[in-house]
Amino acid sequence: MIMNQYLQSSVTDDEGELCVGGVGVFAGYLERDDLTAKALVEIDGEMFYRTGDLKRPSSEIRGQRIELGEIERCLLKTSISACVVVKWNDDHLVAYVQTSDIDEVQLREHCQSHLPPHMIPSLFVILDKLPLNPNGKIDRKLLPPPNFVSMHLTNPHELLLLCDLLNQKQISIDTNIFTLGGHSLMIMQLFNRYKIEFHLETNALSITDLFQHPTIIDHAQLIYQTMNATNNINDYHWSSLHIMKAKASFAQERIFLDEQIRFSSTDNNTNMYVIPLSYRISSINDHISISRLHHAFQSIIRKYQILRTTLSLDANGTIIQHYLDANAIIYDNKSSGLLMVNLPDEEHEQNEIVKEIINQSDLSDLSKEHVINCHILRHCDQSNHSFTQNNDDLLTKDDLILFTIHHASFDGASRSIFIGDLSLAYQSNGFLPTDDNSLQYIDYSIHEHIMDMTLSQEFWLLELKGCDLTCLLPLPIDRQRSSTDQRSGVASIAEINFDNELCTSFLNYASSHHLTLFQLGLSIFYVFLFKLSHGETDLCIGSINANRYRNELVNIIGMFVSTLPYRVELDPHWLFDEVVKYVQEKCLSILEHSHYPLQHTLADLHLTQSNVSFLEIMFDFITISEGVNDLCLNGVNLEQVLLKESYEMAKFDFS
Repeated sequence: MIMNQYLQSSVTDDEGELCVGGVGVFAGYLERDDLTAKALVEIDGEMFYRTGDLKRPSSEIRGQRIELGEIERCLLKTSISACVVVKWNDDHLVAYVQTSDIDEVQLREHCQSHLPPHMIPSLFVILDKLPLNPNGKIDRKLLPPPNFVSMHLTNPHELLLLCDLLNQKQISIDTNIFTLGGHSLMIMQLFNRYKIEFHLETNALSITDLFQHPTIIDHAQLIYQTMNATNNINDYHWSSLHIMKAKASFAQERIFLDEQIRFSSTDNNTNMYVIPLSYRISSINDHISISRLHHAFQSIIRKYQILRTTLSLDANGTIIQHYLDANAIIYDNKSSGLLMVNLPDEEHEQNEIVKEIINQSDLSDLSKEHVINCHILRHCDQSNHSFTQNNDDLLTKDDLILFTIHHASFDGASRSIFIGDLSLAYQSNGFLPTDDNSLQYIDYSIHEHIMDMTLSQEFWLLELKGCDLTCLLPLPIDRQRSSTDQRSGVASIAEINFDNELCTSFLNYASSHHLTLFQLGLSIFYVFLFKLSHGETDLCIGSINANRYRNELVNIIGMFVSTLPYRVELDPHWLFDEVVKYVQEKCLSILEHSHYPLQHTLADLHLTQSNVSFLEIMFDFITISEGVNDLCLNGVNLEQVLLKESYEMAKFDFS
């Protein structure tokens, strides 16, 4: 029987003391009532012996089930004499080991060979002797606290940066960053923040080294080895230049030209580069003030110049961006107003209305600073009119808020910034702190144009040398490609679901091989294409990179994404582990040169965007956390509404 602290029978999922009953239980200690009272307990008229051993239930770490006893049994197969494994603060596994002839590195290597990645302790505490209670059992209450970085790191910068990025309160000095949800973008952010915090030269620290040594203590050692106070010309702080007009960024150029060229003949009423964000009030007790939402929406437009920026060609054929005065936009209802739409009760009719809004021909106009819209879709009689300040209607359950933003001004990483600022502005009734000296998107564009990219140019020329980028991959197709270079944007989606066992295997493999999920997914995709193309070994496909490669770019709304060619030359005789290692090295080498513009790469190779094969096959790996994209307005939670049926667009043949 398992007995809890209240001397009651415990349920199987709770921790409790193991008690033994039956005919073999003795009657008590001779003339020692005090010992008998401690050792025996009567439950439902039956005597049980209290062994003093705790029965511990299976636990979970970051959503994965673990067995502490299994970890202890694994450790006891080494030369240690005793051990105990505990879960610390629901985030880490800590192994306390009694030994004098084996070190932490050997223990970790042993566990890595015999246990799945999520069951490998974050920290090993080696003791000469484990504390015991009077019964000779390990006394867990006397175990020393683990040596976490937050308590003992000499210089806490690494800890603070990682805790912030990983949303952890404390991190062990030897915890693998990837086991805590780390990914390539996070390593890139760390790379740039390390350079700023520790005044490192551009080439002094390698992104590849950070990937290959993914623990805090490794990062600290790398930083200390490369400490140098000399500033490089590319390391100066980017700040506002107070300019209203400048050349478009390289990302803006690509969007602008692609929309004008590849999709110029689109006749199926689709807006190829509109990003929709839709939210629904989910509770009957919640209400949203339309006037406060309107003020909050206007404050976002006021704060970010990119949301009131035009794109146009000048007399020399150069694409120019020009942001307009905030007040001029705020007082223009079409540019900053809320449009009300009546919402029918039938769900399929609602989808049709949303689809109709998204595909309006005049929804976005880059030549007239009209890049963002907000539609209010209500179950009410009022419809199709602009909102005015005197309207006091409230949004209630199942009403929708639909934002549409042009991709030339907005990317995936902008979403969380937009949601966070909108929530803050709503809470403060339209007041959003602004700094005239803060970096704006137009400033980034100028800094980007003056960067020295010679090394990256040489990298990409060597990377793509000998690759026929005009030859399409021989994939089995069920319809003929268009005879022209233009695309319709019509899409069809095939959804494949994987069971929990396969997903767990995927995560475990990535963790044990120090891979990001993107790297492992890309490796699998290459193998898939190899088989689909009947053994094609020279594979070049496209992928995207967030491209927020400096700390100043992390919290700015705008279009930063870069499109990159990922070329591999596979050996048909390789094992999958060899493919993965090769792909990981390829990804790491590309990461350091991901800021080099696609149009520069094509120009260097004398190609145009319309005849490049790697732009027809795209790979991306998107990790979605539950609730991360939901919107909260002053305590009212709005759930995101996916618009798959209303917004299916294909910018590539196969992605």
